[in-house]
Amino acid sequence: MAHAGKTKVLVAMSGGVDSSVAAAMLLRDGFDVVGCFMRLGSPGETLDELIPGEAACRPKPGGLSLPQVKIGHQGCCSITDAADARAVAAQLGIPFYVCNFKRDFGRIIDYFADEYASGRTPNPCVRCNDWLKFGKLDEYASQIGAQAVASGHYARIDRAGDEWRLRRGLDESKDQSYVLFGVPRERLDRLLFPVGGLPKSEVRELAKQWGLPVFDKPDSQEICFVPDNDYASLVDRRRPDAATHGPIVDESGRIVGEHRGQHRFTIGQRRGLDVALGERAYVIAKDASTNTVVIGPKERLSCVRCEAGEANWLVADPGAFEGREVMAKFRYNTPPTAARFRRLSDADGPTHSGRKGRFEVAFLEPQLAVAPGQAIVLHDGDRVIGGGWIDAAAGT
Repeated sequence: MAHAGKTKVLVAMSGGVDSSVAAAMLLRDGFDVVGCFMRLGSPGETLDELIPGEAACRPKPGGLSLPQVKIGHQGCCSITDAADARAVAAQLGIPFYVCNFKRDFGRIIDYFADEYASGRTPNPCVRCNDWLKFGKLDEYASQIGAQAVASGHYARIDRAGDEWRLRRGLDESKDQSYVLFGVPRERLDRLLFPVGGLPKSEVRELAKQWGLPVFDKPDSQEICFVPDNDYASLVDRRRPDAATHGPIVDESGRIVGEHRGQHRFTIGQRRGLDVALGERAYVIAKDASTNTVVIGPKERLSCVRCEAGEANWLVADPGAFEGREVMAKFRYNTPPTAARFRRLSDADGPTHSGRKGRFEVAFLEPQLAVAPGQAIVLHDGDRVIGGGWIDAAAGT
């Protein structure tokens, strides 16, 4: 699928610099490129119409064919991003469509609220990639005759023999393979990540050289449906029953404070406890059934192993990697750490994906604040073996 020729590629254009450069690189390399913005219903988002190919204009040599546009600074899929994506597509002269995924995106927001209400720590970006960007969008690509789907993620796809592989992005500081582990293995040959082999600095320089108006647009930092970063208030609105006062207790069960809902706290949190114990205290556990938050010393956050469900394997034989030292990443902004894993018997249980595979990860050195609800992703070198969703963690 990496050959250009007449290959038609649907590019998920978020309005940011990475996906804009990805589209431009594919066009440069001879692919038949179609841009697509996923309308998710983010606050202030209004763009509904599509821009057909004949209405788009190609850039004139040495300059822009469009007047300079005001570039937004919100982040992924926000109020100005649709207009930014449309402007870039028009400048590149590629067809541009807006896909209305508002209803499907509601499932992700419900998942987010439900996980916090149940005492877990969700990762909506992974679910969005799994369900929408490389789920629903892949289906849409087939409908328009596209043979591949591309995005601006910092990851790489290649082929070794008969097997397609997902690999970490070359720029380790920007690597996004963690949020892509849920892509079905059988779809790897339909994915393209053009910027995955470049450092971020070079991506911005290419955008500037090509006159793309998003070249200096800041990277998104917040969750797109929580633009004010107040996720707890969103949970309050979506799940009012969660917004009830409850006890903060120490390890002995002694009540030392009160909170306004356990969903307002995450494992490992230290700030905002409003409890004076004479020493630093951290959230070490939560119980949604009793609306209780447990605090204790930092060493109680130490974790030597965890179990995960909803396994998605990106290798033909995951058993070949069992017992070997691999790298495990259990939080997006935490570096991978050495570990070993073994597969467990499949079991029924809560699942958002329908996958039942389970595995256990043993860390070679204890890790801090491994939170149920987060994804854990396994690597062999820079290759992604697979991953799953943490549902239990054990201390030393």
